[in-house]
Amino acid sequence: MKTLNQAIEEAISEKTGLSFQLADSSGMGGGCINDASQITGTDGRTFFVKRNNIGFREAFETEAHALSVMAASQTIRVPVPIATCQADNLSALILEFLPMGRSLKSDWAEMGRQLARMHRHRAARHGWDRDNWIGSTAQINTRHDDWVTFFRECRLKPQVDWARRKHLSLRKADTLITGLSAFFENYDPIPSLLHGDLWLGNAGFVEDGSPVVFDPASYYGDRETDLAMTEMFGGYSPEFYSAYDTEWSLDPGYCLRKQLYILYHTLNHYNIFGGGYGSQAESIINGLV
Repeated sequence: MKTLNQAIEEAISEKTGLSFQLADSSGMGGGCINDASQITGTDGRTFFVKRNNIGFREAFETEAHALSVMAASQTIRVPVPIATCQADNLSALILEFLPMGRSLKSDWAEMGRQLARMHRHRAARHGWDRDNWIGSTAQINTRHDDWVTFFRECRLKPQVDWARRKHLSLRKADTLITGLSAFFENYDPIPSLLHGDLWLGNAGFVEDGSPVVFDPASYYGDRETDLAMTEMFGGYSPEFYSAYDTEWSLDPGYCLRKQLYILYHTLNHYNIFGGGYGSQAESIINGLV
């Protein structure tokens, strides 16, 4: 039976047109979901590989698709997807390997400008051409003309339903969902190309200081959602936000709506990890209501 390493060798050989034989593999940080490694071939070429069980093959394929769309925008750098493969009840996503480096204030400013430029790439409707995943959670991307409807039906309601099945009460969630349009008076966001999961662990800088983002959960929607996620765990520099706002200023209502968007990710973290994220979600809902 073919091993996953053999499948990886075959996939790289087929996609690059050059025979690849694995010489070395070293583990790397890959978040809480996947096993990640840097692999090196006998010819010296290196790649970044994420591995998981075979059930993640579709998730890897949707991630590769999102990276390709973001790369095509020619705005902010992403690792080029090479291939997905599977063998021996395992699956893998093979990406360009990007050596990471340190950043200057000017590099953070450039990331802000590039993200704003990516957000200017738009679609006719909110959503995506396929469903995908946010972490290990299914993310519904059914297209809608209206952002409020999309965010209610494809983002908040599913997360609230899943959390309640895990016995989180969320007593005021229905009131929030029913009154969602109140947060969007005089604000009608365009369907911008989004990263979708832009916490600090999914962004960085390569050795020359150029910004790079990865591990997307992309769709077209309100650009404020990406900015809100950068604030959920912090770590982005003031220069990032200043440069973004200079490139494309945010609506004043963002200061309130960002809590609405952070709520989505807080609920998702509860549904994946449990723990204190549940009480955080309750607190955010109560504050918004």
